[in-house]
Amino acid sequence: MFATALMRAREPRGVMQVLAGPRQVGKTTVARQVIEEAELPSHFASADDPAGQDREWIRQQWEVGRLAARESPERGALLVLDEVQKVEGWASLVKFLWDEDTFSGVNLRVFLLGSAPLLVQRGLGESLAGRFELIRFPHWSFAEMREAFGWELDRYLFFGGYPGAAPFAEDEPRWREYVLDSLVETSISRDVLLMTRVDKPALLRQLFRLACDYSGQVLSYNKMLGQLQDAGNTTTLAHYLELLGGAGLVAGIPKYSGSRVRQRGSSPKLLVLNTALMSATSGRSSRDAARDADFWGRLVESAVGAHLREGADELFYWREGNVEVDWVVSGSRGVVGFEVTSGRRKASLPGLAAFEKEHSPTRTLLVGGQGIPLEEFLLSEPGRWLA
Repeated sequence: MFATALMRAREPRGVMQVLAGPRQVGKTTVARQVIEEAELPSHFASADDPAGQDREWIRQQWEVGRLAARESPERGALLVLDEVQKVEGWASLVKFLWDEDTFSGVNLRVFLLGSAPLLVQRGLGESLAGRFELIRFPHWSFAEMREAFGWELDRYLFFGGYPGAAPFAEDEPRWREYVLDSLVETSISRDVLLMTRVDKPALLRQLFRLACDYSGQVLSYNKMLGQLQDAGNTTTLAHYLELLGGAGLVAGIPKYSGSRVRQRGSSPKLLVLNTALMSATSGRSSRDAARDADFWGRLVESAVGAHLREGADELFYWREGNVEVDWVVSGSRGVVGFEVTSGRRKASLPGLAAFEKEHSPTRTLLVGGQGIPLEEFLLSEPGRWLA
């Protein structure tokens, strides 16, 4: 990601660069590294303030960037605005300022950073079509955590892909506290509740916990209603799952049916987007987790699902009666079904054969067990298995 961002900063002014992804995956670090390496006059500012910022704040930061660009008209300057989605109405003002510079010939390159992908993309789609290029920052993969911290597979499965939490892994209570307080609560309170109308914030937090508890399992909205206090209705739950997914926390994966209408009405399969969330909320130690075959199996299945989601056009599960396929990827390269085994569960695999018979996918693959080795799968780019 750093190499891509640095290359964009050094290119002639073309479109804005938008670095979007969950909290604590390295967006700000990369932006600061780009400032150091780009050899351009630069200005960095962040709107990540619990009290909030207004549109005038954007205008003032932009003027600082313009002054730097005018003092170096040939080389230009770089303006980096972090957590820009915290400013209400940010997109329309950014569009206006960007178009002003284009008309006036101000050589100001602009990087916008945002920690809630869904909210950032909504603002981009509303006002900035044709004016931006999106650089996605996903959760760190096994390959990245292994390279940076020397982690082996089991360590990655339990502690997940938050680089900022990695130094605390030797002290598991401290690690758990950091994940829950500094990552989860901050994402919910600042990236969801301050950004979007949520009538039942306690329900949203309960739903997050429920999704972590049941990650890798199909749970109907009616069953969710039965387990949550003051649960409202199924429409509310579906909306809150969407918000939590936009913040990079948990998602509800729909059932594959070949029909979009039926997919929208299906019971979701709950999925943590970083296995650290499942481990931290469980209260288990890494040793206890490894001894619990059911928990570890769901941890493996969740890791594979989250990995596929980063590279898939669309991610689903499939189930008919008592047979199922853990994950189904559908996109321009066809339909691929994935069954996951941790080596500790699923003695038989009837789901793949049933899925092939009903939907004629491009291929079906077994991950783990006697199929693709789990370590090889998680070290590879997801697209390798879809071509």
